[in-house]
Amino acid sequence: MSEFDLIALIHARAATRGDVVLGIGDDAAILRVPSGRDLVVAMDTLNSGVHFPEDTAPADIGWKALAVNLSDLAAMAATPAWCTLSLSLPQPDAAWVDGFLDGFLALATRHEVALVGGDTTRGPLSVCVTVHGLVEPRGALRRKGARVGDDVWVTGTLGDAAAALRQWQAGDAIAPALRARLDRPTPRVAAGHALAGIATACIDVSDGLLADLGHLCRASRVGAALDVDALPASDTLRAAFDRDSVCTLQSAGGDDYELCFTAPKTARLAVESALFACEVPATRIGRITADAELIVLHDADGGAWSPPRRGYEHFGG
Repeated sequence: MSEFDLIALIHARAATRGDVVLGIGDDAAILRVPSGRDLVVAMDTLNSGVHFPEDTAPADIGWKALAVNLSDLAAMAATPAWCTLSLSLPQPDAAWVDGFLDGFLALATRHEVALVGGDTTRGPLSVCVTVHGLVEPRGALRRKGARVGDDVWVTGTLGDAAAALRQWQAGDAIAPALRARLDRPTPRVAAGHALAGIATACIDVSDGLLADLGHLCRASRVGAALDVDALPASDTLRAAFDRDSVCTLQSAGGDDYELCFTAPKTARLAVESALFACEVPATRIGRITADAELIVLHDADGGAWSPPRRGYEHFGG
């Protein structure tokens, strides 16, 4: 297949929406941003062997490529609208692209996202997606805004995806429930919307809870004290690893794509009600402190606890 055959394949399967003036097939897309809305843009790249195991099914790669980007929009309470896709492929494999689109477009349809353009090229397997979302002016959640005394919350459970990756790297059998969390994360778009006007700051957990909460604390010029035994874990994770390994995977493993957010103590009922309405569980895991950029961890008995590392770094030693 030629590059243009691949583009035609993608074009034939991509849906559109009324605010797409011109989509796939020209030099650039033309999009109509609704009056009274700000445009929110995010981009992530996924590389084979770095962000997903080499044996990952094409449909799962497609799902994840879009999901990790929608997670960024969720953290800012933005409504997904459009996306672009850049594919680097070793060979022009139509069957692989069809499988990739099965996962990618299934999630796009779920969130009414239109694929409006992109690029294809030859090279090592790599996927780059840019998403565009809409939010009311001054309505976006940001990393900046956490206040001393706020509760620290996290949606869902932590550590499953990192656990699946550890099992894969060790050559062990991967628990299906853990592999599902690695391959098909759930972007918390509805939760982000529900938290708008309640949360004081928010970030999605991609590189590990401590690393990402550290970004939030740095932007807000605050610190945090966390109870490591309060971190939510799935039954599968607890059954597969010892307590210290579970805590390390939860706090520093990454690839969770849950939301970590802060909110005033007085908003506890509002948080619980808002997230219950969209069927997203959330757990209070600590509080914001005045110790700028310092994150302290303790266990249920008050003892200090520290993981061997604080999160994933692409260019770490």
